[in-house]
Amino acid sequence: MEIQKVGVVGCGLMGSGIAQVVAMNGFEVVVRELNDELLDRGFKMIERSLAKFVEKNQLTELEKKNTLSRLKRTTDLNDLKDSDLIIEAITENPKLKKELFQQLDTICPKHTIFTTNTSSISITELAAVTQRPQRFLGLHFMNPVPLMKLVEVIRTIVTDEATFAQLVEFAQRLGKEPVRTWDRVGFIVNRLLIPYLLDAIRTLEEGTGSITDIDKAIHLGLNHPMGPFTLLDFIGLDTTLYIAEVMFEEYREPRFAPPPLLRRLVTAGWHGRKTGRGFYDYADPKNPKPLEFQLAK
Repeated sequence: MEIQKVGVVGCGLMGSGIAQVVAMNGFEVVVRELNDELLDRGFKMIERSLAKFVEKNQLTELEKKNTLSRLKRTTDLNDLKDSDLIIEAITENPKLKKELFQQLDTICPKHTIFTTNTSSISITELAAVTQRPQRFLGLHFMNPVPLMKLVEVIRTIVTDEATFAQLVEFAQRLGKEPVRTWDRVGFIVNRLLIPYLLDAIRTLEEGTGSITDIDKAIHLGLNHPMGPFTLLDFIGLDTTLYIAEVMFEEYREPRFAPPPLLRRLVTAGWHGRKTGRGFYDYADPKNPKPLEFQLAK
């Protein structure tokens, strides 16, 4: 069945971006959150993002208006019953995700495809709680969703081939570049990214270089858009720690083990940009200061 109506569960940073991109490309979207406050916050992010596209002449005022008209908001999960595709983007908690999909499985018709935007949880584990594991996939968008072109389309050992092909095509219809991968923890991007970020922290712990010099070396030496510590603060140190722990539990390889410094920063509540402090101090967001002198103690 052709995908026409999409349900997005979760309207945080990722969910709002996903809902925006889907609506921008002509699909009817129903966005569900737990309460109106979270919906208000998410829809304000969408409106600000669309306004930036208009400012840059990448979108007209009419296109912005039409995009917003295709977005419907709800706190009632039953309003997703007519969806052809569900994209789940709630918190990275396996228990909550399983409970959600069990509910959706009783609400949505058999043709509805279920997908999760998880960055680390086993797709097979989530699919197993439903009666449609063959129509259950991973659809992992990159942050910020409206700007990043990549989408990982993740299949399990029971995924239906036609459904997998349909989701690859759907990602292309969103103007994204899909990459095909299998349900192995970390998929492609995090499987390569997380060990790199953890090694950067170990390099700092060993005294090989400062935060500033390591960031500069990678930025200028490898032509990366940002160094590892700037990226860690952007992703969130708590998020990085969680993903690393999941990957270490799966593979039991030292390269996935979180370094002590990462654990201590997260314990201290230094999670990066979102808390105002991580490897950098963001008291002045436009001019963050590295915290290497504190870390050296």
